[in-house]
Amino acid sequence: MAECGCSGPQKTFDGMNPTYKRILWLVIAINAVMFVVEMVAGQLSGSQALQADALDFLGDSMTYGISLAAIGASVAVRTNAALFKAFTLAGMGVWVAGSTVWRVFYVGVPEAEIMGMIGFLALVANLASVLLLLKYKDGDANVRSVWLCSRNDAIGNVAVMIAAMGVWGTATGWPDLIVAGVMATLFLHSAFLIVKQALAEKREGSTCAVPVADGHNH
Repeated sequence: MAECGCSGPQKTFDGMNPTYKRILWLVIAINAVMFVVEMVAGQLSGSQALQADALDFLGDSMTYGISLAAIGASVAVRTNAALFKAFTLAGMGVWVAGSTVWRVFYVGVPEAEIMGMIGFLALVANLASVLLLLKYKDGDANVRSVWLCSRNDAIGNVAVMIAAMGVWGTATGWPDLIVAGVMATLFLHSAFLIVKQALAEKREGSTCAVPVADGHNH
């Protein structure tokens, strides 16, 4: 749980570290490249799971940029940035869930080979991002949202590879649709966790901002 920090130094890491900022820039570049690669591959292969994972890459690129901008800002700004990222994640989850339901009535068989190859490439990229961010996974809501997004990507890539094997083994598109649905659930769950932590930090920040002796505002 995040500390209020009224009587001493803030214990929760808030991103104020040059190394962390450089890591974020590197992770943003990795995610932007993989969004393009996976979206093109998803269209060519007809894979809903690949396209869902590509959207996750895009969302991460944007949210990491917001994270960079919010570093060093007030608690209110940082928590609002985290809430925005949570709603973005939730929106992607709803979109993926809706498009997956639509595909249930239009089930084509994706190209398992393309799914497997791109899924493995994306997994390597995301494992690199996860390892780079591992040291900073327990920061404030703004920092933690970065970790959750990267973790989701790595899980999503493993899921895409499992879907590719399922498509290859069954010669149907159902494994792809099932994995896309699981990923949508993961997006929504991560959004819930970020909102929960951000609101808690916002409440604690408001408590710290209450004047102690007189009526002067901060």
